[in-house]
Amino acid sequence: MTFAYQAPASHSFVPEIWDSELLVAFDPLLVWASPIVANNKYEGDIRKQGDVVHINSLLRPTVGDYTVANGMTAQRPETVDQKLPITEAKYLQVLVEDAEKVQLAGGLDSPINQQMIRSLAREADTFMGGIIANGATALPNIKPTAGSIPQSLYSAILDMMLSLDDNDIPTGRYVVVSSRVKRYLIEHPAVANAAAYGEGGVTANGVVARLAGFTVASTTAMPTGVDIVAGHSEFATYASQFTGFREGQSEKYRADYIDTLHLFGGKIVRFPGMDTKKTDNTFDETKPTKGIVKAAVEWPA
Repeated sequence: MTFAYQAPASHSFVPEIWDSELLVAFDPLLVWASPIVANNKYEGDIRKQGDVVHINSLLRPTVGDYTVANGMTAQRPETVDQKLPITEAKYLQVLVEDAEKVQLAGGLDSPINQQMIRSLAREADTFMGGIIANGATALPNIKPTAGSIPQSLYSAILDMMLSLDDNDIPTGRYVVVSSRVKRYLIEHPAVANAAAYGEGGVTANGVVARLAGFTVASTTAMPTGVDIVAGHSEFATYASQFTGFREGQSEKYRADYIDTLHLFGGKIVRFPGMDTKKTDNTFDETKPTKGIVKAAVEWPA
């Protein structure tokens, strides 16, 4: 029963419209969880918090020398299992007088809803940044002098390039820097000339430049004790799913509610030949990955 003072529950509210609008507004806000930094190849079918996505890595077969006398010896394919747990569940719920009217008015464009979406994106990005930074190989701290900050930061990125080169990390790499690093890095001529501020679409996902084979992005969601992270998206994976908007009559307020649940998880992806395989056919995940490197800056006083 609906009383006169209550907003009737909408029967023509189309949640798919909001699902689409949410992703359009949400995805460009991501840096750590964006496709530039973390792949989403293994999202699978996520239904609830606690789900586990399995990633099977095929061990590299051994190439043998062929002779007529010895012929060939067949090898049985061997895989190593990795588990991607969906550990996070965050929600967004808004109260509206009438769900239909809000939809017709473009409800997700309202300032309060945009702030809610930013908060959801910040949660996901902070989580994924921690996963990536914790699994990265630490390089020596960067120690610039007061007059050499831009050059020292630029040289550190080139050192990261060399470290990734030494481990045959493929092209399509990224560098994520803190806001403070960006402020000084952009003063270096090589970076200023490569700045992407004029490119179409580069304001999405924090991109500020393309340099030395890297897409350079900046974020305020930098993990503590880290100023620069460089790597390739193949070495971190992010699985995410919004369960879809639903609407109904609030039991507490004279209004309709509209809500959605965000399920997500992330992990460092291990590769045969680069990571240590244990006897139980899993990887040793206590060791850092060679596909992502990080460094901290000791700022001059």
